[in-house]
Amino acid sequence: MQTIEHNLAVVDRHIQGEARDVDSILDLYTDDIVLEVPGRGLRFVGRDAVRANYLTMWPSMAEVEITPLDRFATEHRVVDDMLVHLRLVGPGMVNAPVAIGSRVALRLVHHFEMRDGLIAREQVFEMWNLREPEAGR
Repeated sequence: MQTIEHNLAVVDRHIQGEARDVDSILDLYTDDIVLEVPGRGLRFVGRDAVRANYLTMWPSMAEVEITPLDRFATEHRVVDDMLVHLRLVGPGMVNAPVAIGSRVALRLVHHFEMRDGLIAREQVFEMWNLREPEAGR
């Protein structure tokens, strides 16, 4: 598989698997992975720290709907752009700019730096918007 296609496949496996089975995606990261979420002031170094973050974060979200918008790659980078609708149901989204119980539309742009076919750095840029409650909710 060519480098660009491989990088796209790695990121796709990461996006598809992170919420379902965190442990299934850890082998997609380098040992010295750095995960940053600048908008919430978060930085995690190493697989164990990234794993702990995901295990705290995912249970804090419900009613998650993901709409892919765009994904492209080079030999060293992958950019993934998506829209996520969710309800924040717990404190695991550390420094979230909305209250627990809020329904939000979250634009996520991931920037992945790749090294030797693995994710070496992941930057997650979040744009948060409150959603109006639907009728009857």
